[in-house]
Amino acid sequence: MSRDWRAYAHHILDAIEKIRRIQQRGDLTRDEVLYDATLRNLQTLSEATQRLPDELKAPHRNIPWTQIGGFRNILVHNYLGNIDAKTVQAVVRDQLPPLEAVVRGMLSPDTSDSG
Repeated sequence: MSRDWRAYAHHILDAIEKIRRIQQRGDLTRDEVLYDATLRNLQTLSEATQRLPDELKAPHRNIPWTQIGGFRNILVHNYLGNIDAKTVQAVVRDQLPPLEAVVRGMLSPDTSDSG
């Protein structure tokens, strides 16, 4: 398996951290700048999850990998027009913590190996 996937895993973690900092600035359901910034980071995160190897994702059935990719398509192509901010907030609250834990776990066996 190529080590290139690690860069995408780090993109996911970076996007999650940025979303946390965005949340500290205010309520994305009331501030369109925070909302847009959150969407941008969710787009980056969603794209990066599609680049992780299937053999790494397969053991983690609690993560909705396919739905994350689908969410990316909605964000990029804006299929639904304006995406409901409360839905985005729920995704951030409910989906990002388990995703972060899984991605950190994927990286942890390799943290001592510099590549």
